Amino acid sequence: MATYELLKEDGRAKRGRFTTVHGVIETPVFMNVGTAAAIKGGVSSPELYELKCEVELCNTYHLHVKTGDETIKKLGGVRKFMRWDGPVLTDSGGFQVFSLADLRKITEEGVSFRSHVDGRKIFMGPEESMRIQSNLGSTIAMAFDECPNALAERPYVEASVARTYRWLLRCMAEMRRLNQLPGTVNPEQLLFGINQGAIFEDIRIKNAEDIGELDLDGYAIGGLAVGETHAEMYRILDVTVPHLPKNKPTYLMGVGTPANILEAVDRGVDFFDCVYPSRNGRHGHVYTWSGHLNLKNAAFELDEQPIDESCDCPVCRQFSRAYIRHLLKADEILGLRLCVMHNLYFYNNMMEEIRAAIEEERFAEYKRRRLEGMGILETPKT
Repeated sequence: MATYELLKEDGRAKRGRFTTVHGVIETPVFMNVGTAAAIKGGVSSPELYELKCEVELCNTYHLHVKTGDETIKKLGGVRKFMRWDGPVLTDSGGFQVFSLADLRKITEEGVSFRSHVDGRKIFMGPEESMRIQSNLGSTIAMAFDECPNALAERPYVEASVARTYRWLLRCMAEMRRLNQLPGTVNPEQLLFGINQGAIFEDIRIKNAEDIGELDLDGYAIGGLAVGETHAEMYRILDVTVPHLPKNKPTYLMGVGTPANILEAVDRGVDFFDCVYPSRNGRHGHVYTWSGHLNLKNAAFELDEQPIDESCDCPVCRQFSRAYIRHLLKADEILGLRLCVMHNLYFYNNMMEEIRAAIEEERFAEYKRRRLEGMGILETPKT
């Protein structure tokens, strides 16, 4: 059984330790996104250790429609497949089904859709999502849900959230069954439920209370950073997080920028994931505490400084801005790879700093200093 230990609180910020069958996760934590069992940008799983990665996140939908989860199960599960010894979280595939798939049809049973890869017809519901994630053998599986648009009308959101709750009950039953089967890759697979409700405070609160009674292994907040403003997102976190169990991990899905993470930690969130570090790195954009830089700019042509003089990542210890700019302009893959490596280290190191600040009861000062360095104002909590 997994255990979550709340080690320290500093205001609403939580410093936790989540012990799983695949290792200990120190929180707050940023999960590095390896969509198809690989970090986009040419960074292998073994290299993630040097970049301070704690958890790798893989995408259920993409692994199912491209490689096939049954193939990965035959190869020992996704962790063995990609040579990563630490914890892995797999999403349910729900977000991709609703955002990528064509001609989808939602029923009580699940969703019928055509793959965006080859157009073939696929059906996915709670049971199918759990079976795919069981085949992958991840440490943490996410419940199958619908992610309605943040600005959707209230009647639609109410019906969607009610159906997602019913789907969650089916996910729980199916996971219990799968974990007891002989030959299951990870018989101690954990399940996180997902809070939905768009930007309607009362729907979010009621759903948080409902799923909180189910004693799941962890709880996610979904359906944010999908159309609403940052202020609206922080408002929903302010009202929702207090209604989720404090003695379990809280995961804000798909968020976000360094500022988003600092604000969400200040509101009690433990887990984060986002494609920004790798996606922006692949375009030559890198993070520093003075703001992000576009290394393709001519200003860096003769700049012999590292990306960030205060950073001790493998890239900043060895390469200059001028050299990385040269690689990017010459279309050398090494250029984008170095940018991705730096960005992942930046995020993972930031989480390490956040944990230390909470432990030492100085998170408020740390957050203020970091936001000021990036030229960003704090968003007041409600």
